Amino acid sequence: MAVIHVTEANFEQEVLHSDIPVLVDFWASWCAPCKRLAPVIDEIGQEVTDVKICKVNIDEADTIALKYRVMSIPTLMLFKNGTSTATMVGERSKAAVLDFIRA
Repeated sequence: MAVIHVTEANFEQEVLHSDIPVLVDFWASWCAPCKRLAPVIDEIGQEVTDVKICKVNIDEADTIALKYRVMSIPTLMLFKNGTSTATMVGERSKAAVLDFIRA
């Protein structure tokens, strides 16, 4: 499944109303750790089929970032049934992100 770039216009549909769990990567184009994490998220998006992978650019969707209290980036948030159930902050390895998704 490809990574979905989420905006304020489609966040509710893609994340909150998803039938499957959703991993949301909050990032920004100026963030070096976000740039290093991006290929990891893309790989996971190609490999994992039971979790939707979404990316939110906090500069373009600051209302969402504020609502979910994203204070540092990259921040990964796992949503299940429309609710944020877990958060991981900082650059992580592929194995760590996969463990986070599966926990």
